[in-house]
Amino acid sequence: MTTALILFGHGAREPAWAEPLLRVQAAIREQAPGLPVELAFLEFLAPTLADCAAGLVASGARKVVVLPMFIAQGGHLKRDLPDKLEQLRAAHSGVDFVLAPVVGESAAVIRAMAAVAVQAAALEFARSPVC
Repeated sequence: MTTALILFGHGAREPAWAEPLLRVQAAIREQAPGLPVELAFLEFLAPTLADCAAGLVASGARKVVVLPMFIAQGGHLKRDLPDKLEQLRAAHSGVDFVLAPVVGESAAVIRAMAAVAVQAAALEFARSPVC
């Protein structure tokens, strides 16, 4: 294995919070069966980014793409994640850790969220009485 993907989420105290990310992981595995894809979390849930990366490197990954599964960049992605990536690079010399753009800022995700919003509004409009 040379390239692996880590879906990096914030995490929450409620384990069910991770369900949508697990579904994304499963969809990626269907679309790209040869691509190792794992979930890592900033806090509250396991595994951590460091633990996840260590497992992928031990399995032979030489390039690890970290995809932040956030809607937008905030303090965690501007400060915490770059620090964590530098720690990974120091701990795993010879492995290329690449930070992908935040998923929520991609044009495709923005269009998908807009489509869901329009659909939700259309459903509500259909239920509303006409004045």
